[in-house]
Amino acid sequence: MILTHLPFADLSDIANNFKNVGETTGFTHQQFVAQCIAVTVLFLVMYQFAWKKVQVILDERRQKIEESLANADKIKSQLADAEATRLAIIQAANEKANQLIAETEKSATILTEQRAKEATRQAEDIIKSAHESAVIDRNRLMDELKAHLGELVIQTTQKVTGKVLTNDDLARLNTETVRQIEAGRN
Repeated sequence: MILTHLPFADLSDIANNFKNVGETTGFTHQQFVAQCIAVTVLFLVMYQFAWKKVQVILDERRQKIEESLANADKIKSQLADAEATRLAIIQAANEKANQLIAETEKSATILTEQRAKEATRQAEDIIKSAHESAVIDRNRLMDELKAHLGELVIQTTQKVTGKVLTNDDLARLNTETVRQIEAGRN
């Protein structure tokens, strides 16, 4: 039998030992039953007044947690939408900036071309003015040359011929000299 290895010879010894333990510790069946009833009543009272309230509080917390999780998912969705919107705005800003840069470069090119044309026109005006000034100076020098040349011809003629020329001779020599100089210019 299984109980043969126990130090107690039979079951009555076991019962007596439990009874001795109960007497030593002050355990009685009446107290045990009374404690069981008290614990049951305490459980029912706690269930009625405390456990239901605790259960309600736990349900409220569970509901708040579920709402928080739903809000967290909603916030994640909104954050993703906001990120997408931010990226779209940045992309639009980059495109606008690139467009402005292109327009600025185009304007700079146009302005450079206009300034180059203006500088060319000014250079042409300067060249034209210089040419006109050169023509005026040349004509003035030619007039001076004619006057001097006429005087030289008269002086040379007087020295070669050895006679004093009259005013009519001088006018005729001047006219011929001017006519010959102009014929040589053309």
